[in-house]
Amino acid sequence: MNIILHQPEIPANTGNIGRTCVATGTSLHLIEPLGFKLDEKSIKRAGMDYWEHLDVTRYVNFREFLEKHPNAKIWMATTKAKHVYTDVEFSPDDFIMFGKESAGIPEEILVDYEETCIRIPMLEKIRSLNLSNSVAIVLYEALRQNNFSNMQLEGELHRLNWKE
Repeated sequence: MNIILHQPEIPANTGNIGRTCVATGTSLHLIEPLGFKLDEKSIKRAGMDYWEHLDVTRYVNFREFLEKHPNAKIWMATTKAKHVYTDVEFSPDDFIMFGKESAGIPEEILVDYEETCIRIPMLEKIRSLNLSNSVAIVLYEALRQNNFSNMQLEGELHRLNWKE
């Protein structure tokens, strides 16, 4: 899977998303301008010691992203969508794009992706969810649909054994 962040503004969100990407084997694509520098402490703090393992690519703008991924299937996560994220079928190589915290994905981009715009249901009174939470919600649904391919599905206790 692939996550795209279009002009993210808050370094802690990007750090958390980076950590989620490392934990799931997901590539992260960052479309500039970024609201921070990638070497900021807050990114590394949120991403902890996982950031060095992150498969991350930066792009000057959305046009450059499209030039480098001309056949990409892109799901646009937006509160303006007609489709709920659980009602679509994700493929392993799909891209899921999220917009900046203050404004989302620009409508100038969304109008070309009407059929692949998806939303997370929420009450009317709420404008949006936290970006890193939104990424985790949608990404894990996409991974579930693909049977959590190559992911560890069982855990073990560290000090004790499970009771029989």
